[in-house]
Amino acid sequence: MASNVEAPERWYLALLGFAEHFRTSSPPKIRLCVHCLQAVFQFKPPQRIEARTHLQLGSVLYHHTKNSELARSHLEKAWYISQQVPQFEDVKFEAASILSELFCQQNLVDSAKPLLRKAIQISQQTPYWHCRLLFQLAQLHTLEKDLVSACDLLGVGAEYARVVGSEYTRKQEKVSTESFQYILPSPDYVQALFLLSKGMLLLMERKLAEVHPLLTLCGTIVENWQGNPIQKESLRVFFLVLQVTHYLDAGQVKSVKPCLKQLQQCIQTISTLHDDEILPSNPADLFHWLPKEHMCVLVYLVTVMHSMQAGYLEKAQKYTDKALMQLEKLKMLDCSPILSTFQVILLEHIIMCRLVTGHKATALQEISQVCQLCQQSPRLFTNHAAQLHTLLGLYCISVNCMDNAEAQFTTALRLTTHQELWTYIVTNLASVYIREGNRHQELYSLLERINPDHNFPVSSHCLRAAAFYIRGLLSFFQGRYSEAKRFLRETLKMSNAEDLNRLTACSLVLLGHIFYVLGNHRESNNMVVPAMQLASKIPDMSVQLWSSALLKDLNKALGNTMDAHEAAQMHQNFSQQLLQDHIAACSLPEHNLISWTDGPPPVQIQAQNGPTTSLASLL
Repeated sequence: MASNVEAPERWYLALLGFAEHFRTSSPPKIRLCVHCLQAVFQFKPPQRIEARTHLQLGSVLYHHTKNSELARSHLEKAWYISQQVPQFEDVKFEAASILSELFCQQNLVDSAKPLLRKAIQISQQTPYWHCRLLFQLAQLHTLEKDLVSACDLLGVGAEYARVVGSEYTRKQEKVSTESFQYILPSPDYVQALFLLSKGMLLLMERKLAEVHPLLTLCGTIVENWQGNPIQKESLRVFFLVLQVTHYLDAGQVKSVKPCLKQLQQCIQTISTLHDDEILPSNPADLFHWLPKEHMCVLVYLVTVMHSMQAGYLEKAQKYTDKALMQLEKLKMLDCSPILSTFQVILLEHIIMCRLVTGHKATALQEISQVCQLCQQSPRLFTNHAAQLHTLLGLYCISVNCMDNAEAQFTTALRLTTHQELWTYIVTNLASVYIREGNRHQELYSLLERINPDHNFPVSSHCLRAAAFYIRGLLSFFQGRYSEAKRFLRETLKMSNAEDLNRLTACSLVLLGHIFYVLGNHRESNNMVVPAMQLASKIPDMSVQLWSSALLKDLNKALGNTMDAHEAAQMHQNFSQQLLQDHIAACSLPEHNLISWTDGPPPVQIQAQNGPTTSLASLL
C-alpha cells in the first residue's frame, strides 16, 4: 500500500527532472519539456501534484510559447484546484499572479482585476504574496492611468507591511525562521518600497504637497534600515531617483547636483557588491523594484536628462552612448518592456542634443528608430506619441519647414495630458508663430496661456525662464527693445540661478543683437562674446552662427579689421556645416515623416527627390 502511494510521486519527480532538463537545455527544448509535464496526468496524481503541474505547464507555455489559450487553460485549472488544497499558498497565488499577467497581455484587464482582488483578499495571512499581489494590481491601475486607485493600493500595502512588521517583531523569538518563509522578514524594506512607489505616482500626478512629507518619511526609513546591503542601496537609488526627477521636473538643474552626485555614488557602490556573496536566505527578501543592471541604465538616463537641461551636450552624448550599449546587451537576454522605454527616452533626449549641435540628419534617423520601437509596442506608442511629434516639430523648425512644425506641434498638443510637455510644446509653437510673423491672433492666444508673470501653468523653473525668453524674442521682432531687454534680463537671472547654459547663451546673443540695433556697440560686444564662448562650450551651432554674424558686423563697426575677418571666416564655416547637414537631412527618406500627423508611425518611408526646404533663415 505504501509503495502504491509513493509511486506517483516518484514518477512525478522523474518526469519533473526530465522537464527541467529540457527547459534549461541550450537551446531550450520546450516541446519535450511540455510532453514530460503532460505525462504526469497519465498517473492520475493527487490534487497537490495535479495543481502544481498545471501551474508549471501554464508558466512554461506563457513564457516560452505563443499558445496563450492553452497556457490560460492550465493556469485557470491550477488556480481552481489549488484553492481546494489547504496550505498551498505558493501554487495558488503564483497561478493567480501569472494568470493575471496573461489576461493583461490579451487585453482582458477586466478579467485580471477581479482575479487579483480575490487573490489579495484571501492572501492576508500570507504577507509575502499579499504584498506582491498588491504591487501587481497597483501596477495594473497605473498602466490604465488610474493613479488614484494605484496610490490607494500602495498606501494599503505600506500600512499592511508596517503592521506585519510589528507582529513579526513580537513573534520572531517564538517561531522558527522556516515557519516564516512567507512572513516578510524585512517589513521596513517592503514598507519603504510601497511608500516610494506611492511617491513616484504622486509625482506623476503633480501632487507635490503630498510628495514632500512622503519622501521625507521614506528618507528616514531608508537611512535607518539595517539589512541586506544590495537591498539598502537599491532603496537609496529609488529614493534618490525620485528626488532627482522631482528637481529636473521643476527645472532646477543646479539645485539637483548634490542629489545626482549621491545617486551616482550609490550606483557605483551597488556595482561593487556581488549578488552571490549576500543573497537573501529567505525568499520573501527577494522584493526588488528594479534589477541592478536596470538601475545602472536608469542612473545613466537621469544623468543624460540633467546634462541636456544644463546644456552639457557632449556629456549627454557620452552617457547616452554608455546607456545604449548596456541596453543592447541587456535586451539580448531580457525582454522586459521597461528596457524599450529606457531606450526611447534616451533617444528622445539625444535627438534634441543632435538638433542643437547641428546634426539634423542623425537626429532624423534616430527619430525613425523611435518610430520603429513604437511600432513594436502599442503601449509604448501611446505613451510617447506626443513626444515623437514634438521631436518632429523641433526637426521641422531646424530645417525651416514652419507649416510642418505647426502641424506636428498641434498634433502633439492633441495627444498629451502632461502639463510640462504641453507647456514645452506651446513655447515652441509660439516661436514658430513669431518666425512666421503673420499669426498674431494665434500667437497672443498662446502667450496668454504661458504668461511667466502670472498664473504660469507649471512649477518648472526652466520652462518659466524659457517663457520669458519667448516674450523677449517677440518684443525684439516688434521693435519694442526696452520691453525685450526686461524679459531677457529676467531670463538671464533665472537661467544663471540654475545653470541653464543654453537659455543663457540665447538670451545673451539676443541682448547683444538688441544693443547692436540700438547702436551701443560696446555693450553689444559685452553680450555677444560670452554668448559665443558659452555656445562653443555647449556646443550650440545656431547660437554660434548667430554670434559669429554679430561679431563680424560689430568688429567692422568698431574698426577691428582682423577680428571682423576672423568672425566672418567662423560664420562661413558654421554656415557650410549647417548647409551640408541640412541637405543631407532633407535628402533622407525619413524626411517625409514631417508629413505624418495621424495614426501609428508609417511602416515604410518613401524617398523623395532632393531637399525642398531653404536654409536662408539661418544664414
